[in-house]
Amino acid sequence: MTTKAWAVGLMILTTIFTSAAQVFYKFGAAKLEFSLISLITNYQLIIGVVLYVLGAVIMITAFRGGEVSVLYPIIATSYIWVSLMSIWFFKESVGFFRWVGVFVIIAGIVLVNLGSKKTIEYVDVI
Repeated sequence: MTTKAWAVGLMILTTIFTSAAQVFYKFGAAKLEFSLISLITNYQLIIGVVLYVLGAVIMITAFRGGEVSVLYPIIATSYIWVSLMSIWFFKESVGFFRWVGVFVIIAGIVLVNLGSKKTIEYVDVI
């Protein structure tokens, strides 16, 4: 089975949704109390769960368009999005070695993509 370019795009969208969910979990954790009323009124946690579910639906749809061995490694791009969102939303500092790690992950994704280049079908949309 060839992997369609739209499936790759959907996997990237999945990582953005699930990374955003992590940000909402972090915001929600600050208000977290372990009582039923607190859990069902913690809108940040609820938004995080909804984003995870949407990410799962998008991922399942993406798997219909390609090989899991090509698509699933794209999930590692979450490290990039979470690092960027951590800087933006939480003013966290990301040091040199963490960025080196992120770029090693990117290199790994590129290598997996190159290794399966013959199995990705790029279609002109225009």
